[in-house]
Amino acid sequence: GSTITQQYVKNTYLSQEQSVTRKFKEMFISIKVGAKLDKDQIMQGYLNTSYFGRGAYGIQAAAQTYYGKNAVDLKPSECAVLAALLKGPTYYDPAGNQDLDKSASPQANEKRSKDRWSWILGEMHKDKHLTDGQYQEAIAKYPKPDDRKATKGMTGQISYLADTAKKYVLAHSDITEAQFDRGGYQIYTTFKKKDVDALAKAVKNVQKEKLDPKHRELDKYVQFGAASVKPRDGAIVALYGGDGYENGHFTNNADTSGVPVGSTWKPFVLAAAMEYGKYNSHGEGVSPLSKYNGNDHLKVQKPDGTYYLNKDNSTFFQENESDYPWGYISLRKAMEQSVNTPFVQLGVDVGMTHVRDVARQAGILEQSMSQDLNPSFAIGTSTPSAIRMADAYATFAASGQQTEPYSVTAVKVNGADAPSFVKPKPTPKEAMDPNIANNVTDVLENVIQNGTGKKARALGRAAAGKTGTTDENKSAWFVGYTQQLSTSVAMFRENPKNHKLLSMNGTAGADSIHGGDIPTQVWTEYMLAALKGQNDLGFPKATDIGTVQHEAGAPSPTPSVTFTPSPSPSDTPSPTPSKTSPSPSPSVSESCTFGWGNDCNDTGGGIGGTDTGGTDGGTVPTPTGTETTGTGNSRGNGNGNSTGTGNGTDGGFFAGQNG
Repeated sequence: GSTITQQYVKNTYLSQEQSVTRKFKEMFISIKVGAKLDKDQIMQGYLNTSYFGRGAYGIQAAAQTYYGKNAVDLKPSECAVLAALLKGPTYYDPAGNQDLDKSASPQANEKRSKDRWSWILGEMHKDKHLTDGQYQEAIAKYPKPDDRKATKGMTGQISYLADTAKKYVLAHSDITEAQFDRGGYQIYTTFKKKDVDALAKAVKNVQKEKLDPKHRELDKYVQFGAASVKPRDGAIVALYGGDGYENGHFTNNADTSGVPVGSTWKPFVLAAAMEYGKYNSHGEGVSPLSKYNGNDHLKVQKPDGTYYLNKDNSTFFQENESDYPWGYISLRKAMEQSVNTPFVQLGVDVGMTHVRDVARQAGILEQSMSQDLNPSFAIGTSTPSAIRMADAYATFAASGQQTEPYSVTAVKVNGADAPSFVKPKPTPKEAMDPNIANNVTDVLENVIQNGTGKKARALGRAAAGKTGTTDENKSAWFVGYTQQLSTSVAMFRENPKNHKLLSMNGTAGADSIHGGDIPTQVWTEYMLAALKGQNDLGFPKATDIGTVQHEAGAPSPTPSVTFTPSPSPSDTPSPTPSKTSPSPSPSVSESCTFGWGNDCNDTGGGIGGTDTGGTDGGTVPTPTGTETTGTGNSRGNGNGNSTGTGNGTDGGFFAGQNG
């Protein structure tokens, strides 16, 4: 630890680097300062140079930032809250800083702040700095600080761009948050202004056309998050983080986890089936022409022939959105119409560990995946960020080549490169066989041409994508791509008080919201603008893959392995949201000893719905260490240390208070 004098010396005369040399300098200067200044002067200097979080240096800035008043007007109770911040604003700001550390949730931070506040007031009372009466008045009520406010000029999407770039810099350098917030850095990003503006415009146009929160209760609290990534490069060219700090929205919806992705997860199940085959196929990959039962309300069979049970030992049944009698349909058709039952059974047959591995290799962070590898895992109980979903689909667009997303290309100080910042070096790595990725793309092209994503046909060029809708209609996604750009769009409603997700049934005057509706409309409008003037590159041709492996009970004869997309859109029912029954727990009698080495994919939990990991907001989703630093979001972050957001050619820079 350091004395107050040493901390004052460090703040005033030295850098924040951790080294023996700096420590010795600190000690010698502290001795000189201690000889020349009295304790009150040292304390004054310390309080005027210390970092209190939220970009506030010094007690006056902190007083304005947290309580909107001058330091001389602070009450003893408020002073104690600010003093607690000196212990570490990441963990003692009641607003939370989950972007920096998943343990720094608003709830945990407020508890830490209150405990420290109470202790400080007690020490002040014990040391006679507060009379009995003053102490009783101060301790009577915790003075919760004001919510965060937008910094001047940081409005619209700029606040989220700056937030994402800051997170990336802190994750890829030795620069501390306090140093960054002090300013003086020039941050060069990958963001393209025209694309950022086009994405924001697409969201705003759809909001204006579809939503009326002033007159329709169920249109309140609707949010969007979106991100756009370059395949084979990883550069994040655009994102949409929310309505803006100036409107009280401080969570970056493009770079947080907590919103289940629903059926946009199904391509990972299909890719895993192509790569690993089924538990009884001896490693032979599965053709997308394999047929599975697509009817509603089906039992889910384990490899040993037993069925999954509910917690009360009744049989678990997987549901579709409608009871349309699909019968046995190809996986290609099931993807086209987003039918749940085939992919749940396929996921079990392939092994959920393999599905997880394929998703991770494509770019999804493991910490954002549902920890319960039960059948529902196949239909999107995981909660990756929009950035990570765009990046994972970019892997399909790049014929299996995955590149880590990034947002910052350079950090400079006084015109020179910051020595500790590690510049990104986009290096695509093979995440899956090119033909597997190309076959997934072929299937997802058909989703747009003939299935639930047909509104994206308005793009007028070759594109592939997948819709996603979750249980109780709490979120809706569309993730799609061309060879030049991969973009994800999420839509959801969130209770502003407890951050739980709310149903969108009735939102926009519709019975329910599907991924093929508003999210696809946003995606299409944005992609039209972003790709304007660029060539239609199409996609590499997929060649036949795997063998046709029908689910037991499928009718003969076996279809031909060759296939061609339907010339006209299918006239079929609505897409099926990822919908499951309450979580069952398999009984001991269900256990088996073969499969893919994970006890038949049963990790001990029951069948989760899209309620797991944040759908119902029952548990505050955990943030993951991304390029993020504290803006105190409630859901956490899903982009990992190598996700970033920023721009090179026309991205400009963010330079902090002095920049």
